[in-house]
Amino acid sequence: MTTRTLPHAAPQMEFSEDDPGTGLFLTFAGMLLAVGLLMVYSSSVTSAPSEEEQSIVLRQLSFLFFAGLTGIAASQVSISQWKVLAPTLYLGTVILLILVLVPGIGKTVNGATRWIRFGPVSMQPSEFAKLSVPLFLTTLQFRYRCSDRWSFKRLTSYLVVTLIPITLVLVEPDLGTAVFIGMTAMLSLWLGGCPWFYFAAVGVTVAPSGLVLFALKPYQLARIRGFIDTWIHPEQAPYQVQQSLTTLGVGGLSGVGLGKGWQKLSFLPEANTDFVMAVVGEELGLTGTLGVLMLWTGVYLCGMRLVRRTRNASFERIVAMTLLSSLVIQAAVNMAVITALVPPKGISHPFISYGGSNLGLSIVCLGVIVSLTRKNHARHHDLRCDV
Repeated sequence: MTTRTLPHAAPQMEFSEDDPGTGLFLTFAGMLLAVGLLMVYSSSVTSAPSEEEQSIVLRQLSFLFFAGLTGIAASQVSISQWKVLAPTLYLGTVILLILVLVPGIGKTVNGATRWIRFGPVSMQPSEFAKLSVPLFLTTLQFRYRCSDRWSFKRLTSYLVVTLIPITLVLVEPDLGTAVFIGMTAMLSLWLGGCPWFYFAAVGVTVAPSGLVLFALKPYQLARIRGFIDTWIHPEQAPYQVQQSLTTLGVGGLSGVGLGKGWQKLSFLPEANTDFVMAVVGEELGLTGTLGVLMLWTGVYLCGMRLVRRTRNASFERIVAMTLLSSLVIQAAVNMAVITALVPPKGISHPFISYGGSNLGLSIVCLGVIVSLTRKNHARHHDLRCDV
C-alpha cells in the first residue's frame, strides 16, 4: 500500500494563534441557542398556565445538555477518524430509517411515521441523515479521487448512497426532509468537483419519477395550490399560512412584548416548533426577527472563516462547507415558510425550534465543523489517498 498527495491540493493558509474565529463562531451559535430556549418557553405558554410549560422547557434543557456533550465529543474527533466512522454512521442511519417503518416501533403522528420512541424519549432518524449522508458521500469521493477519474460506476455508487435514505424518508412520508437530504448530497458532490453534466444526467433520469410520486400525493398538490392562493386569493390560503402571516403582522416593528403574544394561544399551529419564528415576530417584532437574521449571518461568516483554514477540495473543506450551508439553508427555508415565500412544509429552525433530534443534529454539526477546521489539522494535515 502506498500513499500519494493529490496534485491539486492548494498551499495551506496560516493563522495566528490568537485567531478568534472558532470563539466567535460558537458565540453566535450560543446566542441562537439562548434565543431558542427563551422562545420555546414563551411559545409554549397557554391561556391556562400549567406545569406543562415548565416541563417543555426542562425537556428542551435536557436535550440541550446531552446535545452539548455530543457536540463537544464530535469536536474532538480527528479527520481520519471521521473517515473511518462515516460508513458506520450511514449504515446506522439507514437501519434506524428502516426501523421507523416497522409496525410497533415507529410512531405515527398526523398520518406520518417519522419517530422512534424509547420510553419518554422519541427520536427522528431522518434528521441524522442530514449529517451521515454528506459525510459518507464525501468519504467515497475521497477514495475515488485517488484514481482521479469519473466513471459510471462512481456515479452509480453516489446515487445508491443518496437514494436509499431518501426513499425510506419518502415512505414515511416526509417530502421536505427527503428533498433537503438530496440537496445536501448534491452540495457535497458539487463541492467535490462532480462535473455538471452528471447532475444533468441524474436530473433527467430521476426527475420524471419524482414528479410521478409527487403527483400521486393529493395533500402535496393541495399545499402547492394553497401556496399559489396565498398570493392570489389570500382568504383561501392554508390556515397555518394565514395564522403565520397574521402573527408576524401583529408584531409590527417592536413586537407586543416577550410572553405577551396572543396568536400562540391555540391560533398558530406548531407555535414552538415549525412556526416558532412567527412567535418571535409577534413578541419581538421586526427588530427581533432581524436580530435572529443577523445572528445567522454571524454564524455563516465566522463559519466561512473557519472553512478557509482548510485546503481547497479537501475532505474537511467539503464536509465543513456542506454542514455549514445546510444549517443556514434550513434556517432560511423555515423563515421562508412562515413568510409564505415557499409552499408550507414542516421544517424546524436549527437551534431555535423545540425538539431533541434537530437540536442534537445541529449542535453535532457545529462540533464536526470545529473538528474539521481545527488549526492543527489545517496546518499539518495532508490530504492523501490510499491506493
